Amino acid sequence: MTDSIMSKAATMEIPINSNGDTGTLPEDDSLEQAAKLQWSLDEKDLQQVMVSGPNLNETSIVSGGYGGTAEGIIPTSSIKGSGMHHSSSSASMAADEASRGVAVEKLETVKKWGLNTYKCTKQMISERFGRGSRTVDMELEAQIEVLRDTKRKYESVLRLARALTNHFYNMVQTQHALGDTFADLSQKSPELRDEFGYNAETQKLLCKNGETLLGAINFFVSSINTLVNKTMEDTLMTIKMYESARLEFDAYRSDLEELSLGPKDAVAMARIDAAQQQYQIQKDKYERLRSDVIIKLKFLEENKVKVMHKQLLLFHNAISAYFAGNQQQLEQTLKQFNIKLKPPGDDKPSWLEEQ
Repeated sequence: MTDSIMSKAATMEIPINSNGDTGTLPEDDSLEQAAKLQWSLDEKDLQQVMVSGPNLNETSIVSGGYGGTAEGIIPTSSIKGSGMHHSSSSASMAADEASRGVAVEKLETVKKWGLNTYKCTKQMISERFGRGSRTVDMELEAQIEVLRDTKRKYESVLRLARALTNHFYNMVQTQHALGDTFADLSQKSPELRDEFGYNAETQKLLCKNGETLLGAINFFVSSINTLVNKTMEDTLMTIKMYESARLEFDAYRSDLEELSLGPKDAVAMARIDAAQQQYQIQKDKYERLRSDVIIKLKFLEENKVKVMHKQLLLFHNAISAYFAGNQQQLEQTLKQFNIKLKPPGDDKPSWLEEQ
C-alpha cells in the first residue's frame, strides 16, 4: 500500500503559475495524512513481527517487480500443498510397486507348483498304466513293506490289550463291590459270619492283586502305544516323504529323457540345461531322503526289539504271578520294571487344584 501511495505521489503532476511558483494543491494534506497513517501501520506490523515472529503460513512470494500487481503473488500454502501431494503420490507409487512385486512372486510360486504337480501326476498315471519307468530299490522296498505289516499287527495287539484292560478293570470293580457286600452280610448274619468273612477277605485280596496287575497291563499298553503311534509313525512319515521325492525324481528324469530325444537347437538346448539342473536337484533330494529312511529303519528295528523284549517279559511275569495267586512275585515284578502304582484317590484333583 505504501508503494502504491509513493508511486502515485511521484507521478502526480505539479502545476506551476505564471510567476514560476508552485501552486497549493488540495491533495497535499490528504497525501501527508495517508503517509503518516501508513507509517504508523508499518511500525505496528514491525512490533508484532518482533514480538510474535513472522507468520510463515501467510508468507507470499512476489513474482513481479517493485510496485507490481497482486497477480504475481503466490501464497506459500499452495506450494506446501503441492509438495505434500507429491510426497503422498510417491508413497502410493512405492506401495503399488511393493504389492506388485509380492503378486509377481506369488504368481511364480503358483506357476512352479502347478508345473511340478502336472509332471508328478503325469508320471504317476504313466506308472499306474505301465507306460513309464520308476526307480526301484528292491531291498529298501521290502523293508518298508515289512514295517507296514508289523505296524498293522502291533496295532492289533494294542487294540486287544486295551480291551483286556477294560474287561479286567470291570472285573476288579465287581470283585471290590462283591467283597464289600460279603463284609456287610457277615455283620448282619451271625449264623454265616465266618463264611461271609472268608469270602470277603478273598475278594479283597483278589481286588488288590487285580489292581497290581492292572498297573502292569497299563504300563504294557502305554509302551506299545508309544512304539506304534509315535516311533513307527515317525518313520512312516519319512517314508512318505521319500516316496514323494522318488516320484518327483522320476518325473523330472522322464522329462529330461524326452527333451534329450528332441531337436538340438538353441531353444531346446536351453530347456535341456534347465531340465538337467532340476533333475540334479531332485536326485539329491531323493538320495538324501533314501539315506534318512535307511537309518531310521535300522534304529527302529533296534528300538523295537529292546522295547518289546522288556514289555513281553513284564506281561508274562505279571499274568503268571496273578493267576498263580503269588502276590509277592507280582509285586516283585512291578519293582523289577520300576512301575509305581497310583493310590486309589490319586486321580482326583487336590484341594489346591479345585480352588
